[in-house]
Amino acid sequence: MDFSWNDAERAYRAELVALLEAKLHENWWNDFAYDGPAGPELMANAREFNRELAARDLVVRHWPEAYGGKNASAWQQIIVSEEMWSNGEPRSSLYLGANWAGPAIMKFGTEAQKQRYLRPIAEGRVLWCQGFSEPEAGTDLANMSTRAELLPGGGYRINGSKVWTSYASRADVCFLLARLDGGGKSGVTCFIVPMDTPGVVVRPIPAIHSPHDFNEVFFTDAVAPEDSRLGEEGQGWDIVTTILHYERIGAARYEYSRRTLDHIVALLRARGLFEDPVVRGECASALAMVEAARLLTYVVIDGRAKDKPPSADTYVARFAMIQADHAVANLGSTYLPDLLVKGGDGMLHAHFTAAITSGIAAGAAEVQLNMISGRYLGLPRGA
Repeated sequence: MDFSWNDAERAYRAELVALLEAKLHENWWNDFAYDGPAGPELMANAREFNRELAARDLVVRHWPEAYGGKNASAWQQIIVSEEMWSNGEPRSSLYLGANWAGPAIMKFGTEAQKQRYLRPIAEGRVLWCQGFSEPEAGTDLANMSTRAELLPGGGYRINGSKVWTSYASRADVCFLLARLDGGGKSGVTCFIVPMDTPGVVVRPIPAIHSPHDFNEVFFTDAVAPEDSRLGEEGQGWDIVTTILHYERIGAARYEYSRRTLDHIVALLRARGLFEDPVVRGECASALAMVEAARLLTYVVIDGRAKDKPPSADTYVARFAMIQADHAVANLGSTYLPDLLVKGGDGMLHAHFTAAITSGIAAGAAEVQLNMISGRYLGLPRGA
């Protein structure tokens, strides 16, 4: 594999960098990105920022032209992710729509659903949230209990709750999983539900890393029309196992960690700490983890660009990202703790708080290890 960028890809990155430099506010990290992409200031700013991206065809250039894209390669998609995430993800949860909700609708949706949902993503007009995890099941989606009941006149009545739902308090629409009947994987069905649907209530969950990131979402007799169902009844598990390969590495957290690591090294040099061989060794170890995560992610993107089916390489890349996040965050908290407080260094704080949840977001680290053991190493259950 050749991981060098061609002229078109370098020009695309330069276009993104120029836009970011022009549009991100002064003191961006402290005033907007401090609490991550789910923070209220950043989500409010994302509305205007995403329109700027869309005006330059920078939201979903990797999509087919029929749905607002330019038929660009998967490599251009990862370039967008690298530049956005390393700047605190100013798109906020638009990235969910661009990375995996949109492709899921393309693959499993009706033509009417494609026309209804894909254009608003391409135009940067909609922010998404993901209704997967539940209080009694966590990320074990097969044990979810939120139920959708088919109504006599058509449509579905939904009851249940979701937890740890990022972006829910300000998102426009939820990509929701609910069970129609049966246990385990059977009956799991996907719905696209507007967040202003009567019966949908969002309650923030203040957490140690942020007061804005997590929410619990309650569905009490919330009625979803029949055309809100994505795919067939009971097809949700197949849809989810397809899109999770997009979700797991959709956020280029390795690039965020790399640029944060470079920032940390500059601060350590300025304080005279980088001459300590122990400090230098820890920085080198963190750098190795970051670049390992990058290359493992590029393996997955290379397969996607060549239209290969998803593989267990996705889980390996995702777990490597978690390790890289933690290694860089540990450097900041060990040697620069005074900069992690309010009024300190916004970039360090934002990365550190993101790293706290990196082993949970987009699938818990333990889930990734289970998938690696079974689908990558071929080990039996319980080994």
